[in-house]
Amino acid sequence: MPATTTAGSVKQSLSAADAIAIIVGIVVGAGIFETPPLVASMTGSAFADIGVWCLGGVLSLLGALCYAELATTYPDSGGIYYYIRRAFGDTPAFLLGWARLTVIQTGSIAMLSFVFGDYAAKLAPLGRYSASFYAALAVIVITLVNVRGVQFGRWTQNLLTICKVAGLLAIVVAGLRMSPATAAVVETAPGPSHSRFGLMMVFVLLTYGGWQEAGFISAELKQVRRNMTVALVGSIGVITAIFLLVNLALLHGLGLRGVATSTAVASELMRRSAGEAGAGLVSLLVMITALGSLQGTVFTGARTNFALGRDFPIFGRLSEWSASSQTPRVSLLIQGAVALVLVAMGTATREGFKTMVEFTAPVFWFFILLSGVALIVLRQREPEIERPFRVPAYPFTPIVFIVTSAYLLYASVAYTGLGATAGVAVLLVGAAVLFGSRLMQRLNHSCPTTEEDP
Repeated sequence: MPATTTAGSVKQSLSAADAIAIIVGIVVGAGIFETPPLVASMTGSAFADIGVWCLGGVLSLLGALCYAELATTYPDSGGIYYYIRRAFGDTPAFLLGWARLTVIQTGSIAMLSFVFGDYAAKLAPLGRYSASFYAALAVIVITLVNVRGVQFGRWTQNLLTICKVAGLLAIVVAGLRMSPATAAVVETAPGPSHSRFGLMMVFVLLTYGGWQEAGFISAELKQVRRNMTVALVGSIGVITAIFLLVNLALLHGLGLRGVATSTAVASELMRRSAGEAGAGLVSLLVMITALGSLQGTVFTGARTNFALGRDFPIFGRLSEWSASSQTPRVSLLIQGAVALVLVAMGTATREGFKTMVEFTAPVFWFFILLSGVALIVLRQREPEIERPFRVPAYPFTPIVFIVTSAYLLYASVAYTGLGATAGVAVLLVGAAVLFGSRLMQRLNHSCPTTEEDP
């Protein structure tokens, strides 16, 4: 059995390029194939459409600058979990770790596996449950890739990221080479303009979401004080450029109305450009894209579980770190098992699973907001600590980030409805688990065992 440790053997084995590949691999996912029609249907003009995607990049950059200060000042495998614990204590940190273990991260893994499974089933159908079979297979394979070792996982991530970026650039070239589509006015969705803007930003920032996962690899990043800033800012630049180019190509090749009314926008573009063979290649590209995001999500998710087990005895097994593979193997396996349960639930009721994934948004934005507040709290509480990178325009930048997160929290609650209640219920279960654990500890301390004299 390989040697394990609870904290001390985490090695700095990732380069800045590896970190950029992981972040780009997570963020550039299936969302870029799904959200452009939703956004285009609410903007009303191509100029406004591109403007919204630019705004998403700017807001993501502001958040990345905040995380660059936190990650370089407090490098830890727990990432956002560690920042929140340091600023606010054990209870909020435990609830975040619990939410990521039970819903947020594992729900994202299951969702991405279903995206892979849906497209794999189109290319090679195996029957009624083909999508679920492929989804489960993707979770198992990617989990085992990461269990094998950090280097193997790193190479897999880099390869998948290169393939997906190359595929997206092929779509960009195909779209820009087409004759410009006829301009047409799109009838926007009904409702007040502020509601449409809020919903647009939910979709856009959902697509940009994932860069904050960089914090979870900070303890494994070489020269973290320099490379983390390079990785965060560099990856946001790459991601924004990709998203803008993809949307420009879609608008050029299909027009705003064509984008807004399409149910498979990338396939439609490639079908017009290269026929059915082009549409088939897009299905393959979506599968690669989903796998790349799945790999990054599995990699970073296990790091939160590791930190949770390190700090709370009730989940102590999660803190075992394999010295041979340089991975938290137990965390990876348990995370994979929970994700497979969610895949099974999604198979039983796909609408129920979709709702379950949607209700993660309010919980997610609540903790992202809390991490922005943590930056200000830690600046005030620990001014003596060296900060290799200081967020520019402090406190304006973190305040904008906090306000944006608060708005997205509000918008996600407003547009998910009852789904938000389920997210709160998960947190309440986590609070009950923490309360029960602390109660048991008090009882054990108050009733020590003693040996009787013979």
